[in-house]
Amino acid sequence: MLPSETIIASSVAAQVVTDGQGRRIALRRMAVLDKLRLFKAAGPVLSQNGPWLGVALLACSVTAIDDIPVPMPANEQQIEALVARLGDLGIAAAATALAAEPEPPLETMRQDAGN
Repeated sequence: MLPSETIIASSVAAQVVTDGQGRRIALRRMAVLDKLRLFKAAGPVLSQNGPWLGVALLACSVTAIDDIPVPMPANEQQIEALVARLGDLGIAAAATALAAEPEPPLETMRQDAGN
């Protein structure tokens, strides 16, 4: 596999964790376009609210719960519904999993890609 293919594959690969309720939660690190869409869904006021946005980012990183796909929320109500569905245990599991897997530095990705 080419270095660029490796980078792309790792960026879309889902990581599966189990939360305190025993649910299997599939996660993937959000790409820049995903974050841009989240800002649009949140609106101008909530996009500036750091604590709210932090929880929303964690929730929107979830791609499936118990192997049932979770679509990316498109508005504030859908974001809050997903947060409510995940609850404290689901959000905590997502936070722990995403914190344990740091994003590679941009320079490393460029070197791996040969740029």
